[in-house]
Amino acid sequence: MTHVTVVTRQGCHACEVAEADIARICADFTTVTWDTEDVDTDPELRAEYGDRVPVILINGEEHGYWKVEEPRLRAALT
Repeated sequence: MTHVTVVTRQGCHACEVAEADIARICADFTTVTWDTEDVDTDPELRAEYGDRVPVILINGEEHGYWKVEEPRLRAALT
């Protein structure tokens, strides 16, 4: 099973776009789950990712930030 996390921030338009992209892409994979985590609810997340949201993590490892690169993400999920 593969898990994607989108590190987001309230009121972030780019985060909303990334969440929609992730939801659409992950729906094509039966072995992929996803969720979001608000960067401002955890001091460690804020220190690591606070200036780069949205950040996409795959199984806890950073995959990308600021936007979803769909071909690259699909390749990583297959």
